[in-house]
Amino acid sequence: MIQPQNKVEKIILGIDPGTMYMGYGVISVVGTKMKFIDMGILDLKKEDDTYMKLKKVYDFTIALIDKFLPDEFAIEAQFFGKNVQSMLKLGRAQGVAIVAAMERDIPIAEYAPLKVKQAITGNGAASKEQVCGMLQVQLNLKKEQLPAHLDATDALGVAVCHHWQSRAVTGEKKFKSWDDVVAQRTKKK
Repeated sequence: MIQPQNKVEKIILGIDPGTMYMGYGVISVVGTKMKFIDMGILDLKKEDDTYMKLKKVYDFTIALIDKFLPDEFAIEAQFFGKNVQSMLKLGRAQGVAIVAAMERDIPIAEYAPLKVKQAITGNGAASKEQVCGMLQVQLNLKKEQLPAHLDATDALGVAVCHHWQSRAVTGEKKFKSWDDVVAQRTKKK
């Protein structure tokens, strides 16, 4: 007789890097069930010194890792825009957060914004508000749990996207493409 496997909890920390606001979102996964743990932002707007911003991103990321003890770390990749200086600053913030995860030996995954939006909403061009709305439904979030800054739900979306990608890779459920993942997440119950 085959014994049922014990389902192990996995904690995923999602990060939406930024130089004005850095969002974070944390979920727990047991089997196929996701559970919301926390989300929020690091407000960097008042800090003028670029290097102090990077230090704050590093320190905050380390503090998040030490608080939630994630098994996996997912971060939103840079998007290509017209403002090269903004892209460089964002890349530095992203790199600092990645180094913090490496410092704690956590596996890292990176997802393009389009892929995150596609996984959450079924539309790679979805707005931040649409991502927030779908996450509210998928994670059964109450209105009072929704943040003032949508960078937090963007980060939560990165964590959820990572969960769906991990399922696709591990074969937990057989997905043939991202379209299959999206179809599964957006189908009516």
